[in-house]
Amino acid sequence: MDLKQIKELMSAMEKAGMKKLTIKEKTGYELHMERQDEAVHMPVAPVSIPHSQAHFAAHIPRSQEVHPPAEEKAAKAQPEEKSGKYIPSPMVGTFYTAPSPEDPPFVKPGDRVTENTVVCIIEAMKVMNEVKAGVSGVVAEVCLENGHPVEFGTKLIRVV
Repeated sequence: MDLKQIKELMSAMEKAGMKKLTIKEKTGYELHMERQDEAVHMPVAPVSIPHSQAHFAAHIPRSQEVHPPAEEKAAKAQPEEKSGKYIPSPMVGTFYTAPSPEDPPFVKPGDRVTENTVVCIIEAMKVMNEVKAGVSGVVAEVCLENGHPVEFGTKLIRVV
């Protein structure tokens, strides 16, 4: 199944008002898509696990499981939170700091923003979606690099 077919399925799901769709083939190929209520489309990548591997993975003895050291767990569990308010990604897509590669970024550290200031673009399914700050203050940090993929809620920009 190619990307065009997946997009056609997504469109058909939306027209029919369907929230979930799962396709399973005898070859082991499986596709699961689910729509969120907020009009954010988040297709899950196709997963293909041969039956023999799935069966094997379920029977790994606990003594062979890999566990990170306690220090790593603690570091991952509590990342250092910087002061300020974060502008989150409203959708899944690709983060862009400027309207085009030749243009200057919408905002940079030190810039003052208001609630209606456009701070970046999230590209989702070939549609460029402007993201407004939603808060007032001074940009302290742009948290991601240009062209970085984002998920719903990813911290994009920190404002103080």
